[in-house]
Amino acid sequence: MRWKDRTAIAALPLLALASCGSTDGMREEVQRGRPEAFPPAPPVEPAKIGEPYQISGQSYTPSDQSNYDEVGYASWYGDELAGNKTGNGETFNPDGITAAHRTLPMPSFVEVTNLDTGRTILVRVNDRGPFSRDRIIDLSKGAAKQLGVAGQGHFPVRVRRVNPPEHERAALSRGEAAAERLETPPALLNALRKKLGAQPIADKPDPANVAAAAAASVRS
Repeated sequence: MRWKDRTAIAALPLLALASCGSTDGMREEVQRGRPEAFPPAPPVEPAKIGEPYQISGQSYTPSDQSNYDEVGYASWYGDELAGNKTGNGETFNPDGITAAHRTLPMPSFVEVTNLDTGRTILVRVNDRGPFSRDRIIDLSKGAAKQLGVAGQGHFPVRVRRVNPPEHERAALSRGEAAAERLETPPALLNALRKKLGAQPIADKPDPANVAAAAAASVRS
C-alpha cells in the first residue's frame, strides 16, 4: 500500500471523531444556550369518564363519545359559583372558557356554534350539568362572552366534540381563550337550525352588528 493511501486511511477515525464532537457541541448548544428551539410539550391531561350518577331522580351515564355532535339550547353561569369545585375537582373560574356537560369526559373539548350568528368557539368541558331538560350545555361567563351571548338567558347552539392541538388545550387549561373558528356558512347554519326546529336565517347578520354586540357583552 502506498504511503499516501495509508495516510488517508489513518485520517478517517480522526474525521469521525471531529464530526461526533461537532454534533455533540451543537446538541449542547441547543440544550444549554437556546432551549426555546425545542420547547417542551405540555403534559396531556387524562380525561376521566366518570361513574353513572343521578340528579333529581334522573340517571346519567357518562361515555367517551368521540363523534358527539348535537344541536339544542344552552345557558351560562357565572360569578355566583366562583371558587366552587367543578365536576373534575378544579376550582371554577367564571372568566375561563369552560362548560358543563352531562355525559362527556372531563376534560374534553367541544366547538360551540351560536346558531343565531354562526360564530364558533373552542370550549373545555370540566363540569357536570345542565340538569334542565331543555339545555344541552352550560357555558361559563367567559365562554358566553366570547360567543357573544352573555346578554341572553338561553340560546340555540351546536356542540361538537373535537380534538384540538396541544397549544390550544394548554391555553384553555390556563383560563385563556383559543382562537375562534371560521364562521359557519349560511347554508349549514340554516340546516342546523332546521334540525333544531328553529326558523332558518334569511340573511347573514351584518358583521358590524355582530362585532358591536360582542364588544358590548365583553364590557358588561
